[in-house]
Amino acid sequence: MTKILAFSGSFSSDSINHQLVEYASSKIGTASVSVIRLSDFEAPIYTKEREREFGFPTPIEDLRKLFDEADGFILSTPEYNGSVPAGLKNTLDWISRMEGKIFQDKPVLLMAASRGGRGGKSVLDHLTTVLPFWGAKLIGPFGLPLFQQNFESGLLKEPFDTELQKLIFQFEEAL
Repeated sequence: MTKILAFSGSFSSDSINHQLVEYASSKIGTASVSVIRLSDFEAPIYTKEREREFGFPTPIEDLRKLFDEADGFILSTPEYNGSVPAGLKNTLDWISRMEGKIFQDKPVLLMAASRGGRGGKSVLDHLTTVLPFWGAKLIGPFGLPLFQQNFESGLLKEPFDTELQKLIFQFEEAL
């Protein structure tokens, strides 16, 4: 069976992006989805010296195995100060040091949720540019603004639900 690895770029236990990942994952009908939290795979800040002296942290090796086994990815990330959260970037930096591209030329459904009106536009713009360099076959992006108004009782409101459903269909077709 096709396997999807789904995660948020947030390390927060009450992440709205993790809620969006869980919602999108529940809409996948053609694959097995594993929803993880990157906080379960924490690693020290990446440096060449640390890698040379200590090698790869065991949690990152474990995460890389999950990346290797996945046929596609669902990623929703917050925008921190107009950019990628440090924890997500650090995790991807560690994975990039292992053999092969981070996303290994597999489909990635890219999303962002925010409490503000822009729906993570800056982080989505940035990741739309760099994810293909990291081996992602990009699907999306999908931005959800004003999370509290547009995601109530575990359900995504229109027109956002229809928009996300279209991207999920494209994602499933790309798997």
